[in-house]
Amino acid sequence: MNYEPVIGLEIHAQLKTKTKMFCDSKNDSDEKHPNVNICPICTGQPGTLPVANLEAIKKTILLGMALDCRIAEHTFFERKNYFYPDLPKGYQISQYQAPLCERGELNIKGKKIRVRRVHIEEDTGRLFHDPKGKYSLIDFNRAGVPLLELVTEPDLHSGEEVRKFGEELQMILRYLGISDADMQKGQMRVEVNMSLRKSGEKLGTKVELKNINSFRYAAQAVDYEIKRQTEVLEDGKKVIQETRGWDEVKQKTFSQRTKEEAQDYRYFPEPDLPPINTKDLGLEGIRAMLVELPSQRRERFKKLYNLPEHDIEVLTLNKQLGDYFEKVVSELNAWDKLSHLKKPPKEHEEKLIKLAANYLITELAKLLYERGTGLEEMDYIKITPENFAEFIARIYHQEVSSSGAQALLKEMFETGEDPSVIIEKKDLAQVSDAEELAQAAQEVIAENPKPVEDYRKGKKESLQFLVGLVMKKTKGKANPQVAREILEKELS
Repeated sequence: MNYEPVIGLEIHAQLKTKTKMFCDSKNDSDEKHPNVNICPICTGQPGTLPVANLEAIKKTILLGMALDCRIAEHTFFERKNYFYPDLPKGYQISQYQAPLCERGELNIKGKKIRVRRVHIEEDTGRLFHDPKGKYSLIDFNRAGVPLLELVTEPDLHSGEEVRKFGEELQMILRYLGISDADMQKGQMRVEVNMSLRKSGEKLGTKVELKNINSFRYAAQAVDYEIKRQTEVLEDGKKVIQETRGWDEVKQKTFSQRTKEEAQDYRYFPEPDLPPINTKDLGLEGIRAMLVELPSQRRERFKKLYNLPEHDIEVLTLNKQLGDYFEKVVSELNAWDKLSHLKKPPKEHEEKLIKLAANYLITELAKLLYERGTGLEEMDYIKITPENFAEFIARIYHQEVSSSGAQALLKEMFETGEDPSVIIEKKDLAQVSDAEELAQAAQEVIAENPKPVEDYRKGKKESLQFLVGLVMKKTKGKANPQVAREILEKELS
């Protein structure tokens, strides 16, 4: 490529608070009825006075600490003036000169992406347009909701880096419990500022990509724009400074509006809110709220459990699943209270842990998705970590076959019963008794002379066919390894 993409991000996330940013109206993104959670303050009525939400300020600072930002000692709110129908006051209370957090960073696969600032502001309302273009309706439920804005330096250079940065930030917000960051609900929004330049040149003409509702789409939009802008420049034309959207169906960006200069928002200090001295907010108390972050969990899981990279990523991405996995491991470590089964040798502990991770990530996940929820709904799992650990122990000791294990897990998922109860009730115990399997093997040999003859002539694959017949005769309950050994003995 003759041109280098230079990309910076502006990401907004609604904060998870009980009330809005400057009033006591309820902050509820799930509210379906329009204009229910509103009051004179968030609808911009004359003579009203805002009061800052302390919880929202602390949560913004918490994110700044997680990103190693410098926390401003003194900060204040400002009015960002512009007219738009869903902005009831005609201005937005925001921050510009003195953001709460500055000069942080987020590492993505070993690459440091600098964070220029994280500040706090209020959200706007929402517009609903008549499909026929006859009218527009405004819902002010979202107006005044606490909103943090994170701005990166132009350190990203591809759609893939945009996606990874956004997804990592989304995980951090959820780990800290400061935002649900659900992009489908509009709780997190991404805007991309990008340009192309030749090596050694300054920044090219900036194009903004807005109204993108997933990081995957953001990555696709960036990659499309790199291709589009390259073609424009190669043709000897100039890239126009403009705002563009992303068409998911056509898989292309489209022009929304041109912009010759940056808009002047005429910021000035908010006269109705006092300046903030962050030392008065108890910064050490806020820092104590920091939890293990996704990058730290990945490193710990790798060191402690030696799991494959894919498994670690799934258990990190889905925090509840990762927490549940660790509870299961804890129960496996307390084997004596777990089961009457013989405790595995120490060198098999890693095998048990990988077995548990595999069944959680594949089989349990499949049951969750079939129910229409997903891995994020672990709170509703009926299986206790202790019962899941016992389930893994019984698989390890081959008390149930692989098909029997699937049936057992499904019943545990639906009822929450102990595996031992279900095994007995559903007759799922795997047959390993040599005498019982020898009888089944002898019957199979007697009833199938052709594959027996083929095996004795050297066609080893016939043995697997005979194992399958033993499995069928025992209704799938035979231990396939034991069945194979007995067949080999009988055939010899």
